[in-house]
Amino acid sequence: MSNFSISQQAGEVVAIARHAGDAIMRIYKAYQAGSAGDDLIQSKADQSPLTQADLTSHHVICNGLTLLTPDIPVVSEEDEQSESFRQSSHTFWLIDPLDGTKEFIACNDEFTVNIALVENGLATWGVVHAPALGQTYWGGSAHGSLREDSSGQTSLRVANQLSTASSCRVVASKSHLNTETADFIAQLGDVELVQAGSSLKFCKVAEAAADIYPRLAPTCEWDTAAAQAVLEGAGGYVVDTSGQRLHYGKADKLNPFFVAAAYSISHLLSR
Repeated sequence: MSNFSISQQAGEVVAIARHAGDAIMRIYKAYQAGSAGDDLIQSKADQSPLTQADLTSHHVICNGLTLLTPDIPVVSEEDEQSESFRQSSHTFWLIDPLDGTKEFIACNDEFTVNIALVENGLATWGVVHAPALGQTYWGGSAHGSLREDSSGQTSLRVANQLSTASSCRVVASKSHLNTETADFIAQLGDVELVQAGSSLKFCKVAEAAADIYPRLAPTCEWDTAAAQAVLEGAGGYVVDTSGQRLHYGKADKLNPFFVAAAYSISHLLSR
């Protein structure tokens, strides 16, 4: 661990995420073509979907990170036994091999590979790779954040604070708003809904395409860590409803309800 520096080796971790994305895309294209096989989609104990792409990506990432950083444990959504490292390690990788499995199954392209570095309870750096879209985001609060796509590499910066006359761009679903989220959005005044799947919701805020993403519904630590790091690297915030930064390695893998935003919640609510 002493020989590893994310500042110097970020490119190697980004490459691992892209290798996982390549593996996912081979299965995705077969699925789209109708040749993926009957065992592509299974169900977990909680009835959430699990695909061969989730498992293949898991193995690519775990193998890659273990070779790169053998002293840093890897905690993956797809390895229940690895969860013990969340509380026993000051530093660990936290991964979601395929975030947006439902998006994968629906063939809407908005699924991602998420890899986060957690140090002393904070997501200090992360990469979010959207293989079907050809987009990769990475960064952290001490590193800045970048996006790379077919047009090249771009530094990310959240939007400037809204004026009282501006509509607030909210990342939210038009058809799946729960009561808590709808009530929160109602406090924001004039809003424009922005659509996105998986952890790309955070990235919309990071790249100044949205102002806020309220998530007043259950999520797990691996759902948010990488994207939180990217958003914080772009100057944004990810805080719980009392204004505290999201932490990782808790006794409970579930996150509290949170808001991801370009600027403080108090500014948004006081316009």
